[in-house]
Amino acid sequence: MSRKFKKRPTKRPLTFPCLSLVLPLLMAGILTACSQGAGTGEPPLQAVTKELDTPLPGEAHLRAFTVVQDLESEDFVPVSPQHVPRSPFSDLSVPTYITRTDDTYFIVDCYHNQVIYHDNLTDPLTEWQVLTDEIDRGHTIASDGVVYLVDDTEGNRILVFEKKEGVFYHTQTLDGVGNRPHYIVYDAPTDTFYVWSSMNGEMYLCRHDPGDSRMYLTEVRTVDALKDTYVRSFTIEGDDIYFVSGTPGTPAILQADLSTFTVRKTYPVPDEMAGMIQLTFAGGYCYITVSTDITGSQDCATILRTKHLKNLADGKYEDIYAHFIGGGTPYYISLIDNSYYLTEHRIPGHAVWKFDITKDGVEHVEAVY
Repeated sequence: MSRKFKKRPTKRPLTFPCLSLVLPLLMAGILTACSQGAGTGEPPLQAVTKELDTPLPGEAHLRAFTVVQDLESEDFVPVSPQHVPRSPFSDLSVPTYITRTDDTYFIVDCYHNQVIYHDNLTDPLTEWQVLTDEIDRGHTIASDGVVYLVDDTEGNRILVFEKKEGVFYHTQTLDGVGNRPHYIVYDAPTDTFYVWSSMNGEMYLCRHDPGDSRMYLTEVRTVDALKDTYVRSFTIEGDDIYFVSGTPGTPAILQADLSTFTVRKTYPVPDEMAGMIQLTFAGGYCYITVSTDITGSQDCATILRTKHLKNLADGKYEDIYAHFIGGGTPYYISLIDNSYYLTEHRIPGHAVWKFDITKDGVEHVEAVY
């Protein structure tokens, strides 16, 4: 093994203020949290205390990812960027996610079992290069700028890629990741990749040490209320994490504490939007993509927006799918350079959309691919 995978800092440098500063702030936080719950009929928020000396992932973990290829090894053979295969398809088949890291765009082409990448969104898809075709119905990709994690949904795996001299290499794998891992998010404040197992309510937390790309599974959390429900995504918003419901199950959106996954609030939703895909907070509104109703019918596929989640149960929301022609199945929404992107299927020639969200709603909608 190379130094890259062997080197381990023994202790995370202390980045917290001294106790004389922390204790007053902590007490103030507890008093504030208690006052927030007073007279509202809701339980007070609990203050969260972070340990001052948290072990590095390399020192405390459940499992290490398996090393597939060591880019620093003497046996490593680099590939020329020109020799990376290009996509053999001129279209997208059920695309699920689009994102950009640095100067590179990525599209997860779910039913073509590939993730492709390119430096612009104007060239034909056959000019895009293939990051991987080792996946079976993958859905998302996430990166912290060092590693790139891709879910292999039907393979119950996470594949890790690293970039060297303009080429991406599959360097690590984690097998046995729940039941159909379906959605990955990198959250910078917690320096954690959150990987959602869509069929059994499990979240896999993955990290790597600073200055080292070796990945570790550090924790598995469970949302008991979602154990038997197909849930397609989650949304991290500040100190909270939101889970949209799927089917079967009780139609609702759950708001939980990000540090503990303790459910704080439950927002019921009508049966016609039970099979939600994703919740996005933008422009002072909540945007929700919907795949099916409670019976599984895609005739209810749409995009809704509401001012407050508590309004959903009363039908206080508006259908905005007409901005995107309508009639298909909208999927995940992502943010790139202050514009939003939507993946969609069932409508040929309208697989990826770009649009803006302003105080007036959805504007400047255009089909990209």
